[in-house]
Amino acid sequence: MLSRLTIKNFAVIDDIRISFEDGFSVLTGETGAGKSIIIEAVNLLLGGRASSDLVRAGCNAAELEAFFDIDARSGAGMILEDLGMDGTDGLIVRRIISSSGTSRVFINSRQSTLDLLKQVTSNLAGISSQHAHQGLLKEENHLDILDEFAGTQELKNEVKKLYRITIPLKKKIRELKNSLETKRKEQDFLEFQINEISDACILANEDGDLEKKRGILLNASKIFEAVNRSIHEIHDREGSLSERLSFLRNDMEKLSMADERLEKITGKLSSIVFDLQDIVSELRVFSSDIDLDPASLEMTDQRLHLISKLKRKYGGSLDTLFDEYEAMQKKLSQTTEIEKQIKILEKDVQGFLKEIDQKAKKLSILRKTAGKKLSELAGEELDALEMGKAKFEVAFSIQITNDPEDIATADLEKIWLDGMDRVRFLLSPNPGEALKPLVKIASGGELSRIVLALKAVLSKTKSLETLIFDEVDAGIGGATSEKVGLKLKQLSQKHQVICITHLAQIAKYAQNQFRISKNIIDERTFTTIVPLADENARIEEIARMIGGTHITNATLTHARELLGQAPS
Repeated sequence: MLSRLTIKNFAVIDDIRISFEDGFSVLTGETGAGKSIIIEAVNLLLGGRASSDLVRAGCNAAELEAFFDIDARSGAGMILEDLGMDGTDGLIVRRIISSSGTSRVFINSRQSTLDLLKQVTSNLAGISSQHAHQGLLKEENHLDILDEFAGTQELKNEVKKLYRITIPLKKKIRELKNSLETKRKEQDFLEFQINEISDACILANEDGDLEKKRGILLNASKIFEAVNRSIHEIHDREGSLSERLSFLRNDMEKLSMADERLEKITGKLSSIVFDLQDIVSELRVFSSDIDLDPASLEMTDQRLHLISKLKRKYGGSLDTLFDEYEAMQKKLSQTTEIEKQIKILEKDVQGFLKEIDQKAKKLSILRKTAGKKLSELAGEELDALEMGKAKFEVAFSIQITNDPEDIATADLEKIWLDGMDRVRFLLSPNPGEALKPLVKIASGGELSRIVLALKAVLSKTKSLETLIFDEVDAGIGGATSEKVGLKLKQLSQKHQVICITHLAQIAKYAQNQFRISKNIIDERTFTTIVPLADENARIEEIARMIGGTHITNATLTHARELLGQAPS
């Protein structure tokens, strides 16, 4: 439970400390004294969003601190244990909000994060304020209230997880199919281009080699004549170069017998003769290989023309042509890869759809069962709050969809992020009136009682230790306020209940009462809070609530009687 609250430099509050007891406590005081500011401070200590506007004018920072008595086995206690913190002596939450807008969080003196603060305090306290009344009019909140009652948050989170997995996969499949359609339109032309290059069977550097070959073919006749003329002069004709050199060698060979110095020259002449014979042999082979067929030149020109055409079409050089060919092959293979990827993703999506179908239907069944129970229990609570003739109902609806992009059950029931159910609370305040949405018929007093009734029902299923009510008495009075006070008293038997009220009929049921007042000193506003432990002080405050600032003996007597009527 909330045992102690300290607030410094927060809005109109300078420095106050409040110690709360178990049971039912009320905060009373004139309008504008700062009662709701205290509730706002608690909200921030439970993880609410902070604003620099809340820092008291002229101060650098606001400081808020709360001490909670907790069980070491509670959710908060287990989280503290996981964090290596000792929660046996309780939980101290502290927030410092600077005028520059920054906010710091401390849990048991250790600096922490806002998310962790929300986790630690999630089951410690719940605040029902005028925002809760307006929130009840927003149908998007009704499903959360029902899930809180049904205890289906975990299953809903599983559906959310599957939804968040499936939606991106469906989007990816759609994008891949669009891409595949585009690529298929390009595929025929792409295949034509690939085949055009492939059929050409172009080799590396073939264009350069062909240019050389063409030059040779253009000069083939001249080369043939020159080669054969060389053969003729070196070997074939009478008095050829080989023949004359052979005669010279023979002469030298004979003379070398007379003069040994000629042996070396004779050897060189022999070598030249043999070389000339080799040259003639090579020239004969070369001559036989010379292509003199005009068709060869024509074929070479045709081949060069084809390669030149393909080079111009695909980049200007063989290197760029080969690069383009490889890129086109990859692009063509992507079509097959995309088809494979689509099949894999569609198989995954089918698995997720089957799973989300099962979980969404199970969630819907649990919700509908809980919806009937919530309607019954809320009806009983409303009866105890002077709305016995009213009828409260949790209405369900689904949407049928044929949109392939939607997530749906096998029966085409659309599944949203939080399941397949659309839920709204309906109310018939009086017999004979049709059930209608709360936003269309509920008055302020009815809303206050519906909020209280739902809190009373939900408190039976949720392990909140502290229930805080602000503006729970909005729009009610008389006998109804008596019923509301009694209901709060009953809730305090299982929970610590803290309530801000303007009605004496509610305040009288409290075990503890605090008077909040506002004073102006040196043109500065100060809020103070005083526990009314003395019976006379409490009688005076009850009298003020009844009669205003002018307190008479009659109002004091009435106040005394009210307190005397309240059960202990």
